[in-house]
Amino acid sequence: MAKGEYNMIKVGIVGARGFSVVGAMKAMPDEVKITAMCDLDEDCLNRAKEEIGLEESQCYRIYDDMLEKADIDAVVISTPMQCHVPQAILALQAGKHVMCEVTAAVTMDELWWLIENVEKSGKIYMYAENYCYMPELQLVRAMVKKGMFGEIYYGEGEYTHDCTELRNWHGKTGWRTYWQMGTRGAFYPTHSLGPVMQCFDDDRIVSISSFSPGNHNPYGLRNDDLTQTLCQLESGKLVKIRVDTISPRPHAMTYYQIQGTKGCYEAPRGLGDVAKVAVVTDDDPQGYTKWRPLSDFNDLLPDRYKTGAGEGAGHGAGDYYIVADFIHAIETGVQPELNVYKAAEWTSVALLSQLSVTNKGRTFEVPNFRANMPWEEKRITI
Repeated sequence: MAKGEYNMIKVGIVGARGFSVVGAMKAMPDEVKITAMCDLDEDCLNRAKEEIGLEESQCYRIYDDMLEKADIDAVVISTPMQCHVPQAILALQAGKHVMCEVTAAVTMDELWWLIENVEKSGKIYMYAENYCYMPELQLVRAMVKKGMFGEIYYGEGEYTHDCTELRNWHGKTGWRTYWQMGTRGAFYPTHSLGPVMQCFDDDRIVSISSFSPGNHNPYGLRNDDLTQTLCQLESGKLVKIRVDTISPRPHAMTYYQIQGTKGCYEAPRGLGDVAKVAVVTDDDPQGYTKWRPLSDFNDLLPDRYKTGAGEGAGHGAGDYYIVADFIHAIETGVQPELNVYKAAEWTSVALLSQLSVTNKGRTFEVPNFRANMPWEEKRITI
């Protein structure tokens, strides 16, 4: 269908993780409807029939069958990460729009294949980096846009989440053992990176260097206990991210810092801490010297977050608004902000990090992902 031809967007979900968007889609009954579910797990399909209200004929064990037989306009891909690109390409070639969970790919070649297929298909591709849509981070972004922190020159993000209990699934070795904790480097960077990069407007990452303290875990995993990655931006500014899914410590999956010429933001660390800012104002030129709760500035939250429309949706309502933007992109025919090029840039940090950390922090260039890239630029530069 062309722009403006959708009365109701019909969506098929592949993968149990996709249940995170069910509530959001149910809250948009005039715009979107889930008409198919695909999963290898029969229990998952039974849950779909009950929770979504699907018929037996709308539930599929084989993905190709869903693409061929189901009445759908778009696909939400929520399977293990090694399935993302093959399934996205099949959907695009079948004429379906795609919203895909993170990370976008597991090899650099897959990133080229994905970009080429999105461009050839003309369909919408949205990267489901829902951390970018959390209200607190949207508030910080609004403050950045108003210039309240001055010129932003540094940011950092951390994803500290002990995932060791997810190594096995129903008594079997799970995919995370190999595709996450079986690899080196910052294998899962975009929850940390996405919200920070949104504070740097159209700046892009031009190079990365990754470092680790080594491997000390008792599980026999190949992954470093943690990885610190430094991202140099085209402007010369700096972003640091930590990815850590093994260390024995409390979760801190949404820790961020933003530093500018007029102040800073820092997310809570735990134990009663709150999100806080320190900013220069006309009334308080020394305002940067003391913390204030971020909540003091809630009136700057984007208007759509004040409506309560996303109340109850996962990731602090982020799941609602990311679905809303995906639906809007399909309806207008305009690629979303979290498009295939951002997906490729942020995912490439993971893939290049594997090379960097195994080469003593060697710096690797990040390709300039953009429309109609020439063939000779689709490479890893060392």
